[in-house]
Amino acid sequence: MAINFLIGRKMGMTRVFDELGSDFPVTILEAGPCSVTQIKSTKADGYSSVQLGFLGKSDRHIKKAEKGHFEKAGVSVKYILKEISTDNVQGIDLGQNIGADVFAIGDLVTVSGISKGKGFAGHMKRHGFSGGRRSHGKNSVMRKAGSVGAGTSPGRVWAGTKMAGRMGNEKVSIKNLEVTRVEKDKNLVFIKGAVPGANNGILYISKQ
Repeated sequence: MAINFLIGRKMGMTRVFDELGSDFPVTILEAGPCSVTQIKSTKADGYSSVQLGFLGKSDRHIKKAEKGHFEKAGVSVKYILKEISTDNVQGIDLGQNIGADVFAIGDLVTVSGISKGKGFAGHMKRHGFSGGRRSHGKNSVMRKAGSVGAGTSPGRVWAGTKMAGRMGNEKVSIKNLEVTRVEKDKNLVFIKGAVPGANNGILYISKQ
């Protein structure tokens, strides 16, 4: 099996030009290098998977149990860990390093991450409500949510009703993003379009 999954970091956005001179937005991701820190098998663990580690961890934050876990793999202690379920672990070695070269130009990938938190937001910003009418004597309904349908029956507000609340800071996955450039020596992958989260946010990139 060839690993088609990497942990990465969002570096920022820019634009690139194609052969016709048209430009389009891209997001630059630092994809790896990741280390194989554990290989689980159905016989020993009840299921089969591969654990990857990304980014080094400061010595003063390392616990003894963590140190032993990474010493088995022969790699330095990693800050971010992610386990990928797979039925085939052939060709994968413990301690193996994996970089951006697993991706090629034209590949379609799914990128998952935590979206930007926007704090407590009103119903218009959070759900795209249009508000009330702005004419004919209406002077206090412009940004009101309107009825929430409680009334006499059911006499309460249904769970999940679109109202004001915390917005963002959720796991978001975006599919069918195209790889437009790969710089293997720097472990950089250029993805067409936007991906979740702020700069330096951790992302999980997988081939489709």
